[in-house]
Amino acid sequence: MSRYSLYYVLFLLLLGVKPLFAQEGPVSDDEIEFIIERSQPITIDLEEEEEEEEEGRKKKKRKKNVYYGIKTKKGYTRVGYGDNTTVEIFHYLKDWREPDSYVPDIYWFDFRRKKIRNTGTIDKKYGRILHGPYTRLRGGQVIEEGIYYIGTKHGRWVTLDKNDILMDKRKYYKGWPKESLVKFYDDDRKKLKEVLPIVYGEVEGDYYYFHENGEVAVKGQYKYGEKIGRWTEYFDIKLRAKKQIQYKNDPYDQGFHPYVYREWNRRGQLLYQNSKN
Repeated sequence: MSRYSLYYVLFLLLLGVKPLFAQEGPVSDDEIEFIIERSQPITIDLEEEEEEEEEGRKKKKRKKNVYYGIKTKKGYTRVGYGDNTTVEIFHYLKDWREPDSYVPDIYWFDFRRKKIRNTGTIDKKYGRILHGPYTRLRGGQVIEEGIYYIGTKHGRWVTLDKNDILMDKRKYYKGWPKESLVKFYDDDRKKLKEVLPIVYGEVEGDYYYFHENGEVAVKGQYKYGEKIGRWTEYFDIKLRAKKQIQYKNDPYDQGFHPYVYREWNRRGQLLYQNSKN
């Protein structure tokens, strides 16, 4: 309400006249429509919500090196010479934050090796978890870019060739492919039960099933909707293997029959090993 409108309302009150919004009795159709619009629940699409949030972040003046409200530092690596020079520009957390233990790939920068890694134990002294925008260039041309959220791939990630032609585009949500089907043990969606990876409508990627206590129960990989490689079943004790089953390495190999490769008891003693490998 403008200053002049406010003066007008005060003037009416002094005269003993109630403004429209203060009147009792029936209101016009336009007012009823306005009241209904304000009182109806709103359904928000997740994609649209993220786009609106991203747009809002762009409009606001961003604090330097602060992403998702967390302070970071900027770093880079440089390997090679001339047109084959590869440069990575990234951000990492200033202060340690525990990454999501469920997510299979946590990306971090190893200061001793001077490279980004997503394997092994993170050394808190020499390693820093990635968080914020990431860009990889070769010969000055962007060939990959995306954003990390506390060590996990988040949002849209794209891969380009040297001619700036899009080669691949994938969306993630804090480490999981965006389309993945996720189940939980509880209604609060805090105790993860199963993650079925979906990429471009196809079952593909890392599959996880969890015990109710949060420990991994089954881990394996899908490719083109088929189980491939070696799948491992675990006891409800942290990463104590129970059984390994070997599936075909080629998803099109219809003649391959899965077999038990190894089996252990609850104390970790090997009970059986197949002689094929």
